[in-house]
Amino acid sequence: MKKKAAIIFTAVFLIVTVIMHDGDLAVITSSFNASSISAKAAVLMCADTGEVLFSLNKDLRLPMASTTKIMTALIALEDPSPMREIKVTKEMVAVEGTSMGLLPDDTISLYTLAAGMLLESGNDAANVTAYAIAGGLNEFAKLMNKKAKELGLKNTNFVTPSGLDADKHYSTAYDLALLGAAAIKNPLFKEICSQKSMKVEFGNPPYPRWLYNHNRLLSSYEGTIGIKTGYTKKSGRCLVSAAERNGITLVAVTLNAPDDWNDHKKMFDYGFSVMKQHDLNDDFSNIYVDVVGGKEKRVAVTTQSKPQAAAANNLNLSKVKREILIKPFEYAPIKSGEILGTVRYYLGDRLLEEQPLCAAADVEIMEYEIKEKERETLFEKLKNFFSGNNKDNKTEKPTKQNKEEFKAE
Repeated sequence: MKKKAAIIFTAVFLIVTVIMHDGDLAVITSSFNASSISAKAAVLMCADTGEVLFSLNKDLRLPMASTTKIMTALIALEDPSPMREIKVTKEMVAVEGTSMGLLPDDTISLYTLAAGMLLESGNDAANVTAYAIAGGLNEFAKLMNKKAKELGLKNTNFVTPSGLDADKHYSTAYDLALLGAAAIKNPLFKEICSQKSMKVEFGNPPYPRWLYNHNRLLSSYEGTIGIKTGYTKKSGRCLVSAAERNGITLVAVTLNAPDDWNDHKKMFDYGFSVMKQHDLNDDFSNIYVDVVGGKEKRVAVTTQSKPQAAAANNLNLSKVKREILIKPFEYAPIKSGEILGTVRYYLGDRLLEEQPLCAAADVEIMEYEIKEKERETLFEKLKNFFSGNNKDNKTEKPTKQNKEEFKAE
């Protein structure tokens, strides 16, 4: 019965939107001195909400060097089998620049290729990934641009998987911030880019070796979790980084920045000074899901953790909207913690927080008492019918109520 309900009501939800508080949208009133940044373009973004805390020429199209490999590594790690092994060919590693040390006939997994890109910035790793997934560089560039479109990168175009200079290969600080924020939501990606060093295996046959991260912020700025460095003569120094503090994740991007390490430290210091986690203090006491076939007719819902939102310090929960998507009913039995819907919180059009809504208690299935005569099988009924012992054929005297009904006819 529960399976039928799941099939029928997979896409059927009740939607309830509530404005929790009235007032004006909160704004960040602190200022950040753009002249202290060496970059030609820069963005500081809250990874949780997409809020831009600081920007400088954020939509200016510029070459982005090896920060390109964020996209290449993300596609590799989103492969259905990221641990599958690749046999390296001479054509795959025919590329100049930085290398993780791949040779023809080596065996290596997509996961290790991603590590080679994110730590050692291996152009060879990027090329091998392109051939392994798409069969060639041009076809892989199409995949990169398709993914860019899905992520909302409106001013980005990929030509190479490595980021080596090429005509029409460009991005913006804003687009790279969006890309970085999306990438660190992938657990494998985040696991790799946050490492100062990694022990991996590849070769012919594979053997252990170490990869080392070029990102100095991992050692010099508390809470750094990556993401990717880049440099060519044409692009200058490029850096996409992320840092976490008190439950808030920020992404910083600089393009063509001679002093990128300090630029990012300044931006992070500023961002964490104007952002904090706000308790949304939500109440679900009046939210229930009807239960069919249960000992209880309905079940209360709750969230797995306290709803919080990363926003400006002066946020007063103004115009925070709560949207609830919940099943109209569910079949028993229901286990406490079973997901029955979703709650989302918006500040204007910006999603602040999203959590599953779960059953707050168990609901057992209703057990009906069935009389012995109702438990007769079809075989027993047929047997009684043909033997003349069919109870259903016996004439039953009408009750007083029946008699009165008969008279009325």
